[in-house]
Amino acid sequence: MIWCVEDDNSIRDIEIYTLKSTGFEARGFEDGDSFWKELVSTDTLPELVLMDIMLPGEDGITLLKKMRQLPKTEDIPVIMATAKGMEFDKVQSLDTGADDYLVKPFGMMEMVSRIKAVLRRCSPKKKEHIYSNGDIHMNVDGHIVSIDGRVINLTFKEYEMLKLFLSNQGIVYTRDQLLSEIWGVDYFGETRTVDMHIKTLRQKLGESGKCIKTVRNVGYRMETFIE
Repeated sequence: MIWCVEDDNSIRDIEIYTLKSTGFEARGFEDGDSFWKELVSTDTLPELVLMDIMLPGEDGITLLKKMRQLPKTEDIPVIMATAKGMEFDKVQSLDTGADDYLVKPFGMMEMVSRIKAVLRRCSPKKKEHIYSNGDIHMNVDGHIVSIDGRVINLTFKEYEMLKLFLSNQGIVYTRDQLLSEIWGVDYFGETRTVDMHIKTLRQKLGESGKCIKTVRNVGYRMETFIE
């Protein structure tokens, strides 16, 4: 959803028409007051705001400042429409927090291209789901475990056990709890199965395996820092 804040009806109408014809949803506002009232009251925020600087009532720069000061709206991408030859408006827009600007009169295809570019640039990047402890790093999305940058191969049970420890560092797990978490509640193997897997996991982790501590008469835990 793109919001267009423009007091010229003809310009606003063609902006909205162009955006809709190129696959966007769009909504127009003829002044800053109606735009701001809707922005602070709605639960469905726009993905981007295209806003003219020269508006009746509060101007675009003032509205942009207010957006950047409000936690709800501070991260919404904004493209400012500036008058031709007004370099100060461009500089002020960018300094205030605008993500880009368009100089009037601008072509509609340029507008669409700028909007797409800003949306790509401002879209949240997917964060890798990573656990780590010392030299141990686990990329859950890639199902990769590495020690100091060297990839190691783990069995499925070893991987799941390491994942449990890395995501719950400092917590003690009894052998029965590990059997339940890793093998499932219907697994009736002996608790020595856990000890065998802990042993092989430690071996594969090398020196980093020292962070998996045996808690006497209880079970195992992963210490946050390797000794």
